[in-house]
Amino acid sequence: MMKEAIYFPPFKLARMMKEVQDKNSVEYQRLTWDALRKSINGLVNKVNAANVKNIIPELFSENLIRGSGLFCRSCMKSQMAFPGFTDVFAALVAVVNTKFPEVGELLLRRVVLQLKRAYKRNDKPQLLAAVKFIAHLVNQLVAHEIIALELLTVLLENPTDSSVEVAVAFVTECGSLLQDLSPKGLHGIFERFRGILHEGEIGKRVQFLIEGLFAIRKAKFQGYPAIRPGLDLVEQEDQITHEISLQEEIDPEIALDIFKPDPNFLENEKRYEELKKTILAEESEDEEGSDAASDVNDEDEDDDAEEDEEQMKIRDETETNLVNLRRTIYLTIMSSVDFEEAGHKLLKIKLEPGQEMELNIMLLECCSQERTYLRYYGLLGQQFCMINKVYQENFDKCFVQQYSMIHRLETNKLRNVAKFFAHLLGTDALPWHVLAYIRLTEEDTTSSSRIFIKILFQELSEHLGIRLLNERLNDPTMQDSFESIFPRDNPKNTRFSINFFTSIGLGGITENLREYLKKMPRLIMQQEQAASESESDEESDSSGSLVTGSASSELDSLSSDESERNDRHKKRRRD
Repeated sequence: MMKEAIYFPPFKLARMMKEVQDKNSVEYQRLTWDALRKSINGLVNKVNAANVKNIIPELFSENLIRGSGLFCRSCMKSQMAFPGFTDVFAALVAVVNTKFPEVGELLLRRVVLQLKRAYKRNDKPQLLAAVKFIAHLVNQLVAHEIIALELLTVLLENPTDSSVEVAVAFVTECGSLLQDLSPKGLHGIFERFRGILHEGEIGKRVQFLIEGLFAIRKAKFQGYPAIRPGLDLVEQEDQITHEISLQEEIDPEIALDIFKPDPNFLENEKRYEELKKTILAEESEDEEGSDAASDVNDEDEDDDAEEDEEQMKIRDETETNLVNLRRTIYLTIMSSVDFEEAGHKLLKIKLEPGQEMELNIMLLECCSQERTYLRYYGLLGQQFCMINKVYQENFDKCFVQQYSMIHRLETNKLRNVAKFFAHLLGTDALPWHVLAYIRLTEEDTTSSSRIFIKILFQELSEHLGIRLLNERLNDPTMQDSFESIFPRDNPKNTRFSINFFTSIGLGGITENLREYLKKMPRLIMQQEQAASESESDEESDSSGSLVTGSASSELDSLSSDESERNDRHKKRRRD
């Protein structure tokens, strides 16, 4: 039966350690063990992105070889309690792993074991925490990317709502790294996601999660970096990567968490003291190097004054400033008489670098909340796009984000957003290459996205006129951006695009697509005949006749469809 730990206040514990005469006794070793456990727990619990560089030297001052089990247990408990700090804990483990690889491997084995147990018990909160930890250990190159692909394969083998949701969360966290290290493996995983969507055996909410993941991938995981700034603490060549499989038996070495007397205690402590001096000397050299570089850049400034100012700065971890900024932008937009006044007032608001996106988001949000679309918002958005290219790029990102989440918007909001972007496109405030994000096929659109595309193009037609709109869409330099709206990959998608625009009264912009559809059988026939000429005479005769027959039959069907459509059109005119 394991003896329960007794709590001693720090001052009392220090006094008791001084009173012990025999430093090699079991009593003294137990006291130092308790002190080590408390110190490691305290350091791990107070680590965050701002102070991680300061915590690391303090952590190396503790005997991490003796307390390897304590460190791993403390990291896992803290990560489970605060999943939002997972990347911070992973960065801490990555630094420790460079000096003590056995500690990094032990933690990885324990996290994998925790994941396997949670998966068997169907414990979703614990599974999500373990998956997130593994994802960031992969991002920090502590764990090999092969475990990420293996984990995703297991989760998607027999998909359920829970397992697919966990897989989506995992890919969101480490997809950026997998895209670089194993693009083919990630492509296979996304093909499996696509298959799950087509099977339709999962709930609507999880389907929306998968669709959102595809949108994130299309945007090349922007906003979801593998390692956020400030946590890239280890050079890639210095990191030691561990390979571990979900199939192998794992020994968590729980005995390392329990106190055991060490017959060579003083000798081992002395060895760690020497090792600690070497490690901390390396750390201080790195810090001195970075300080020297900063001194060269800022040699005219007073270093002591700068340090005092840095200490006096208060970090806003609650996002209070961000909420206040959004409130200010909202009140300014809603209280202005016209768009010129609103623009003038908004430009006076002091924005930190990177906060420009908040203005774009709030403008779009205010526009979507109105009962009917107000041209005021379009003019205001146009004004900002013309003033600064940053706002234009941000509206480009907003277009991608809104289109990927269009199924979540109510019809009224959807209409306002579509008319807002139509105004920006119609006035050339937003470049037309954003239309490349829209793929107009039966499989790639939903009822919501079709309504969005309908309103968008009808507004453009009213704004520009059908003739000018047609000229824009037929611009030879922009065909790469429009090929997803007017697909020419196969006849089915081409017909769908033609029928869609015809049904919304914009059949005039599909004239080129109709001509291409008429010529498609002839092009197919020519391609097949060219291919058949390189084959033997017998094969060329047989395959040529088949191709000609199939192509001519498709041509006949196309011409008959066209003649029927023309007859119906003439009949409507007579009526």
